Amino acid sequence: KQPESQQHLVLCMGIVASGILDGVQIETGFEHYAEPTLSQLPAILSMPANCLVSVAYVLLGWYWLPSGGKKSPTFYFQEVFALMALVYGPVQWIRLWTQHRWAAILDQWLTLPIFAWVMVWCHFLEHGWKPITFLAMEMTSLMSYSLALLHLQGFELALGGHIFIVVWKAWKMQRHFGNEMSFRILVLGKLSCLGFVCLKLWDQELVQWALFRRLTGHFWSKICDVLQFHCAFLFLTQLSRRQLRPL
Repeated sequence: KQPESQQHLVLCMGIVASGILDGVQIETGFEHYAEPTLSQLPAILSMPANCLVSVAYVLLGWYWLPSGGKKSPTFYFQEVFALMALVYGPVQWIRLWTQHRWAAILDQWLTLPIFAWVMVWCHFLEHGWKPITFLAMEMTSLMSYSLALLHLQGFELALGGHIFIVVWKAWKMQRHFGNEMSFRILVLGKLSCLGFVCLKLWDQELVQWALFRRLTGHFWSKICDVLQFHCAFLFLTQLSRRQLRPL
C-alpha cells in the first residue's frame, strides 16, 4: 500500500498545479524574510540559514523512520509521520529557493495534514484501529485549506484550529496514559509550538536584536518546529509502548 504521506503529496501537487488554489493570497519574494540574501551564493542557497534548516526535517524523518521489526499499527503511524518530515523539508527548501507561489501554497498546505496526523495517532491510542475514521480526519484536514480561498487569514484560522485540537488531544492522552516523562515531553512540545508560531510572526520585528540578525526569527521558528516534531514522536511512541487501558 502506498504510504499516506506520498498520497497526500501527489494529491496536493496535482490540485496546486491545476490552478484551483491560485486565488490564495500568499507571500512570495525575499523581501518577506528578515534574513538578507547573499548574491555571491547560488539561488538555491541565497538565504543560507533558512534554506539549510530544511535539512533538519529530513534528518528528523530519517532518524524516526522505522526499519525492520513487526509491522504493527505503531510501526505504521511512525512510518507515515517520518515520511511526512522527509517530504516537508525539500518542499520548504524549494519554496525558499524559487519563491514560486505554487511552492509556497504547497508548503503551507502540507503543514495541516502533518498536524492532523498527531490527531489521528492520538485517536488510535484512544479508540483503536479505525481506518475509515483516520481517512476522514486527514481528508477534513486537507479540505480545511480551502479557508485560505475564502479569507485573507484563512490558512491561519485552519492552522490555529489544528493546533488547538492537537493540544487538547495530547493533554487528554497524557491524563489517561501518560507519566512524568511524557508530561515533560508534552510541555516542551507545547513551548516549541509557541516558539514556532511567535518567532515566525515576529520575523521582521526581531531583527533589531543582534541574536536575530543573521539567524532570524524565521530560522529559529523552524528550529522550534523541528523540536515540536521530535517531541510529538517521543510523546506518541512512548504512549504507544505503554499498556493501554480502556477509557
